[in-house]
Amino acid sequence: MSIIKKLFIILLIHLSFSCAELQDVVNSLPTETTTGTLDIAGGLRQALDKGITKQVSKLTQKDGYYKNNLVKIVMPEELQKVDKALRNIGLGNLADEGIKALNRAAEDAVKEAIPIFVDTVKQINFNDAKGILLGSDIAATNYLKGKTKRALYSKFNPVIKNSFDRVGADQIWKTIITNYNSIPFVTKVNPDLTDYVTKEALKGVFKMIAVEEKEIRNNINSRTTTLLQQVFALQD
Repeated sequence: MSIIKKLFIILLIHLSFSCAELQDVVNSLPTETTTGTLDIAGGLRQALDKGITKQVSKLTQKDGYYKNNLVKIVMPEELQKVDKALRNIGLGNLADEGIKALNRAAEDAVKEAIPIFVDTVKQINFNDAKGILLGSDIAATNYLKGKTKRALYSKFNPVIKNSFDRVGADQIWKTIITNYNSIPFVTKVNPDLTDYVTKEALKGVFKMIAVEEKEIRNNINSRTTTLLQQVFALQD
């Protein structure tokens, strides 16, 4: 049976059967790509590769975080009072430079994520793919997050610590904290900015991958390869 006929039959099944029954259909599909079969795992790998190539790579560029409102890193909640106090005493420019420095460090660290993602995506198998395909709009992103978050934190944290020094964030924030702590009657602060920026940078990475996954799932025109078109037709 041709692949087109197979997809047409599955589409009819999708319209008639429950989600559980559709899962049974997906379970019955072959696990390898041969003539007349469908490589679901390969399609999911392509979707994630597309998200990494198109979206995560943007974050490595200058202003990749800073000028992207979806992922821009702002001062942590416990330092909102610092931001307000600095602006109240005419040091708004210093506060802005502090925020920019946090984002520069994140942009610097994202380069470390791509090789980890690539290795993880290669490992997606048919059993993983079945659940991902019929999952939420960001099921593939969540899979990637679960498999890589711990390794990425370990990679990002030292890079961001070094980046603080290279992009001048350490000196900027030393000046910010010194100025704030010198204000009469304030409670002095000493935040762990390396940990904060590491976590925020990771959130940004997965948010951008999710953007692309949603686009592929919901916009047929974003399925730019034959395999993407064939695989994601199953979840339409």
